[in-house]
Amino acid sequence: MIQITFPDGRIKKYPSGTTPFEVARDLSEGLAKKVLSVTLNERQVDFFVPMAQDAHLVFYTWKDPLGKKAFWHSSAHLLAQAILELYPQVQLTIGPPIENGFYYDVDLGEADFSEKDFPKIEVLILEHAKRASNFELYSISKAQALEVYKENPYKTELIQNLQEGTITFCRHEDFTDLCHGGHIPNTSWIKAVKILNISGAYWRGDEKNKQLTRVYGISFPKKKELDEYLFRLEEAKNRDHRKLGKDLGLFTFSERVGAGLPLWQPKGAVLRKCLEDFLMRAQQKAGYEMVVTSHIGHKKLYITSGHWAKYGENSFRPISTPHQGEEFLLKPMNCPHHCELYRAQQWSYRDLPKRFAEFGTVYRYEQSGELHGLTRVRGFTQDDAHIFCTPDQLLGEFQSVIDLVLYVFKSLGFDQYKVQISLRDPKTPDKYIGLDEYWKKSENAIVQSVKDKSLPVEVAYGEAAFYGPKLDFIVKDALERSWQLGTIQVDYNLPERFDLNYKGEDNQWHRPVMIHRAPFGSLERFIAILIEHTAGDFPFWLAPVQVIILPISEKHGSYAEKILNLLSQANIRVSIDMRSEKTSKKIRNAEMSKIPFMLVAGDKEVSSGTISLRTHKNGDLGTHTVEDFLGMIKLKLSNY
Repeated sequence: MIQITFPDGRIKKYPSGTTPFEVARDLSEGLAKKVLSVTLNERQVDFFVPMAQDAHLVFYTWKDPLGKKAFWHSSAHLLAQAILELYPQVQLTIGPPIENGFYYDVDLGEADFSEKDFPKIEVLILEHAKRASNFELYSISKAQALEVYKENPYKTELIQNLQEGTITFCRHEDFTDLCHGGHIPNTSWIKAVKILNISGAYWRGDEKNKQLTRVYGISFPKKKELDEYLFRLEEAKNRDHRKLGKDLGLFTFSERVGAGLPLWQPKGAVLRKCLEDFLMRAQQKAGYEMVVTSHIGHKKLYITSGHWAKYGENSFRPISTPHQGEEFLLKPMNCPHHCELYRAQQWSYRDLPKRFAEFGTVYRYEQSGELHGLTRVRGFTQDDAHIFCTPDQLLGEFQSVIDLVLYVFKSLGFDQYKVQISLRDPKTPDKYIGLDEYWKKSENAIVQSVKDKSLPVEVAYGEAAFYGPKLDFIVKDALERSWQLGTIQVDYNLPERFDLNYKGEDNQWHRPVMIHRAPFGSLERFIAILIEHTAGDFPFWLAPVQVIILPISEKHGSYAEKILNLLSQANIRVSIDMRSEKTSKKIRNAEMSKIPFMLVAGDKEVSSGTISLRTHKNGDLGTHTVEDFLGMIKLKLSNY
């Protein structure tokens, strides 16, 4: 008999050789019908694998990421099967699941494959899916595997890098592929599929190797879910921040300036400033002090912090000065600078915590192929802050930062979120610096803070910063896409490396604990996500132009100017469209610019001292006095 332990702590005994499917059916027939995948001792395995020893068993459905992973992994097998059926001369390479769907890299040889072939592939996949074939995983010797793929150099290369006794194949129907496992029970789960696109991809990601064809697809257990996904995909194109950023005149890029270095246009600069002012007000209430540090720093600074050793390859090359051996770096991080600010004077425990905040611009040399609009750039501004506190203050300070991050999310309409505790990967200790004792203290503080706040949480190993664990906030946008925004990190290591201290109540010197935090993360990336979340329809307090006045003709211009002056004195961001265009066209342009309020002024309005009010999307709201409109606006702004 073997003991199976379940996530809730229950333990049940089963005969050796029992499969996860049999366990699921023993627990509940309903469960057995829902389960897509399982993990056995934290390793994802197939549903019908015999269990020979005691194990921790976890079941996953379509609602779980590992359930989707198994679903899309299995779908990649059917994609390869369909391609090979249509093009027998094609050589298969690899086909993994990805965040949304799956792909398969193939060497097409002389075959002609394009978008016109997508429907044929989809039909074949669904035909094979209907046959309800089980996925069967079996072991094979290295010699046998090499014999199977003797005509395929890609699979041969993969097999040669595997150890004897670890090689497995997966079979469904008459199709077999080299595979490590982790499938759904059978093909009948796959009810809807879409081939999304094709692209070039070098074998094993090396541009020195042959370029293959990567075929992307996605599949679902219900046709309705595919339709919803395709709708969101189309909507995502309409919300693309690169397109909207250009249409709304927010930012641009210039090859002359350099790839990945955004240029903020006037409206974009207003948007940035509004976000900075909003956070600055919140920070001042929370006891932060604003600081400013340089855009460059001596290379020795980043050697001391450890950033040069860990991130030197991703930094811009050092800047040599006329002084022999003197080198500076474009600042890749703000934290070493803030450590030096703290170190500039002596502190007592009575002075702590010290909370230094800065909108600090940093520079990192991202590879050109990884640059993407504002979400991946080479120069970006972090809403950075570093808190220096005593160990006794750590928990309270950490929880206060959580409150600040959640306030930011709520104010900007990000209502769906979860948190991720990012810890060290125990398998790669060399990636991290500092004593194990410090890491344990940091991890305990984060876990306790999340527990006290009752936040929805996941744990991710290997996602910690090199100097300490962190708490990452994952938000969902209007299209149900997940984004990692704000982060909080606990750090015992940098205070040690910079020899930071404070005089304690015992009149002895002690090390402070350091908290790193950035609710936005970077302004560039946050604004990109905000653009796509709102489709450019920003909350009134954030809109670069809040009100536009539309005089019907030139003779109404002076009246429009009076209204503009009144609104400007009330700190409303207002402009006038004085072009000699039809009013309907001016309204249409204001709608496309997503300006919240339009004030139309003609003969009737001039004579009565009123305005005709329109709102973006909702149209005509009738005639109002300017005073009434100002009251309406002040009410909207009262919360910000």
